[in-house]
Amino acid sequence: MIARRLIIWTYAALFVVVGTLSGMFFFRTYQEYARLRQIEVESRQRLARAQTRLAAQKVELDRLRNDPTYVRHIIRQQLHYAKPDELIFSFDQQPGALPDGTSR
Repeated sequence: MIARRLIIWTYAALFVVVGTLSGMFFFRTYQEYARLRQIEVESRQRLARAQTRLAAQKVELDRLRNDPTYVRHIIRQQLHYAKPDELIFSFDQQPGALPDGTSR
């Protein structure tokens, strides 16, 4: 009778230990799964931003290849080129700034 109780208690303790270890294992696995899901969401957001930027760049590239007016505009704006009979005035200060760099 005592041996039978000892065996039952041993199996019960073993069951509790195995259950606890399994629970810890599955908890860690769930945490890893949640972390990977978060990484996936962030990656999908970055992909969407990159695809949007790529589409905008494709439009700009198409305009640079096929629209001479746009090309002239970009050359004048970004490279500060001028036509032969033009003068370019460049103002480095922001409106409202004093010559010493302070604002009013």
